[in-house]
Amino acid sequence: MIELVEYLVSALVPDGDYTVEERDGEGTSDIVITISKNDIGKVIGKQGRIAKAIRTLVKASNGAHAVKYNVVIEEKNEI
Repeated sequence: MIELVEYLVSALVPDGDYTVEERDGEGTSDIVITISKNDIGKVIGKQGRIAKAIRTLVKASNGAHAVKYNVVIEEKNEI
């Protein structure tokens, strides 16, 4: 599942600074996209349409998996 999200984000932000990781929980796992402030708008899209589409694709591909996945988008802390 994480490969799907990495592919989608890399297509949206080819030269961007981002990481995609999986955080496990009980029965659900979060796929966390941490992205720089400059590129976060490209992943969220106008009125959140792209983020919603990514979440819809992930939920649709859950299918027969025992673990349910959620997509979380976080802004990278730049110091």
